[in-house]
Amino acid sequence: MTDTNELLKTGGGVDHLSSYLFHLEALPSNQHEGGNLRGANEENWPVLVGQNGAVYLIRLEPGGVREPHWHPNAWEINYVISGSAKWVILGTQQENYTFEARKGDVVFAPQGFFHYFENASDNEELVVFIVFNSSTSEAYNDIGIVNSISLIPNDVLARLFGVSPDFFNNLPKIVKPVTIVKKRLSHS
Repeated sequence: MTDTNELLKTGGGVDHLSSYLFHLEALPSNQHEGGNLRGANEENWPVLVGQNGAVYLIRLEPGGVREPHWHPNAWEINYVISGSAKWVILGTQQENYTFEARKGDVVFAPQGFFHYFENASDNEELVVFIVFNSSTSEAYNDIGIVNSISLIPNDVLARLFGVSPDFFNNLPKIVKPVTIVKKRLSHS
């Protein structure tokens, strides 16, 4: 049996007895304000190279939001392990869906569709297991709304939204992944 403490020290999740076993919970998570994310992809689980598959585990605290984004090269299947998630999906023909997924529900986000989810509870953690049909690390197959809007000049944004360019003067220009954020809860 693999010593989980040893895996935590090395940062690895691959079992030394079988390259087909990965200890996802043993990986250090990527911490963000609002939650955390850990994943297995071709970068840290060599058996996935060329297999078009990756998995992630995301935990969102109350108020936690997965940044609105889309994947140009992958669809995703999301299984709600615990909690409830408010979902928004916008399709390529401007069809849009807003719904709540609860423990045991599965949500499909098609390739190229803009989507996000947030913890729908003010007091319970949301845990979602995500499967991608791409072996690439999510960071290299994810286009977030923050980076996207940050790259658009204020005068172009103004024309798109029908407002003065001054409206966007205080909009920060952020060119790093955001991934997870935390919003203020209604009772805060």
